[in-house]
Amino acid sequence: MAHYVELYDTTLRDGTQAENFNLSVDDKIRITIALDKLGIDFIEGGWPGSNPVSVEFFNKMQSIKLRHAKLAAFGSTRHIRNSPEEDPNLLALLNAKTPVITIFGKSWDIHVVDALHIELEENLQIIQDTLAFLRPRVEHLFYDAEHFFDGFKNNEEYALKTLISAVDGGAETLILCDTNGGTLPHEIPAITNRVSQYLAEKGKTVPLGIHPHNDSETAVANALIAVAENKVKQIQGTINGFGERCGNANLTSIIPALTFKLGVECEVRKHIDRLYTTSRLVNELANLPHNRYQPYVGESAFAHKGGIHVSAVKKNPVTYEHITPDKVGNIRRILISDQSGRSNILHKARQWGLNLEPNDPLLASIISELKELENIGYQYEGAEASFELLMRRALGLQKNYFKFETFRVMNHKYRMDKPTLTEATIRLFIGGSEVHTAAMGDGPVNALDSAIRKALTRFYPCLEEMELADYKVRVLSGEHGTHAKVRVLVESKDQYCNWGTVGVSVNIIEASWQALVDAINYKLMKEEGRK
Repeated sequence: MAHYVELYDTTLRDGTQAENFNLSVDDKIRITIALDKLGIDFIEGGWPGSNPVSVEFFNKMQSIKLRHAKLAAFGSTRHIRNSPEEDPNLLALLNAKTPVITIFGKSWDIHVVDALHIELEENLQIIQDTLAFLRPRVEHLFYDAEHFFDGFKNNEEYALKTLISAVDGGAETLILCDTNGGTLPHEIPAITNRVSQYLAEKGKTVPLGIHPHNDSETAVANALIAVAENKVKQIQGTINGFGERCGNANLTSIIPALTFKLGVECEVRKHIDRLYTTSRLVNELANLPHNRYQPYVGESAFAHKGGIHVSAVKKNPVTYEHITPDKVGNIRRILISDQSGRSNILHKARQWGLNLEPNDPLLASIISELKELENIGYQYEGAEASFELLMRRALGLQKNYFKFETFRVMNHKYRMDKPTLTEATIRLFIGGSEVHTAAMGDGPVNALDSAIRKALTRFYPCLEEMELADYKVRVLSGEHGTHAKVRVLVESKDQYCNWGTVGVSVNIIEASWQALVDAINYKLMKEEGRK
């Protein structure tokens, strides 16, 4: 039987420690659902004892059923002055009501003495009784041996003893952490082999995992060599490698390597064509630019430019590609070519039930429009509703529910110690009727949204159940300062689903307008399809 590796994602906890990486509770829920669809085995949602956002996330997740993944709560061993039964951190972990709890403890003797200010034997005790307290109260119990590789190099005997304490406490998997990210790939096999040997000598049969950080640019390599040489059972990492300092092991690089190069069995193998869109989703929700040069999922990962390369790839892609891009949901891009994006558009057409054949002249028209829009800043990875509307308009399938004529937004700061008053006025036509209305709001986008709803709801009552769930702005170029073009991403939701729409302009209000209009059109289109 092929070696099975569990994939443990910690984007929502370790990933959010990255500089400028922030997620709302709703963002975290959306990413959790995407990771579940991808086939991730365990999703670490956060440290419930550390902040209210994590508590709210775990509370909301109790009403959401995941298809495959199991949610994990993360926390530390008990405080030396608390018994396990009275330790607030451990009680918060149990209150999260997750099927998995991951506990981290100290492996490095320097940390025990200098950070915890306790005796080495006391650290062994708090590891064991923390896990022993949790073991009968949770389905899965993992132990993250923090700073294990540094601790092993400094005091091998003690680092190994901490693992025995964790096993005696009930840990079902031991995860060896390279927390400082300083370990190099050639060191991994010898250390993990020694761990396996030591556990066997003590009569302990517990699988190992690895949690590498990327401070030496070797996190992915360390994870892969641990699987290839030592058959570790679990890899912990983050989507796009987000994490503190230089980041964590990048799962978007690890997953394809496991699947296509090492022949390892994992649930993600069944859904790996979702990898590209999952990677983009995390970036969009974190409001961070995508690394176009990222392996497997970057825009340039399968982009070809230059006569010799292009000619060879057209004849046989294997000449300049180590895997085919569609395997991870990416696309081959022949730069300055009409072929770019063709398969991706056909795939979306099939997904949305649109009749579009490879030889349809409209396909070339859609590709041309898409290129023009992307060239001026549009991106649709987090705004597929806008892309579906684009395709339906090209195919003559999009109904005109209304026609907007004009809008105006006014901000009035009448006193510096008072909030700004914002009013939006719009004029539109529905059928033969002209509607002219205005609304106040908390800021220009909210006022504009309110005015649109006020005008349309009497004609389309279903818009009352539609909500603006999120709103993000990204500056596309800083070269023009405050004249720079911006991209606005709006996420809307109703009782059935969430959808994203996009707008681009040098005027932030106009970009917001575009995204809001698309959001309403999409809602009306879906509502009509349900009748």
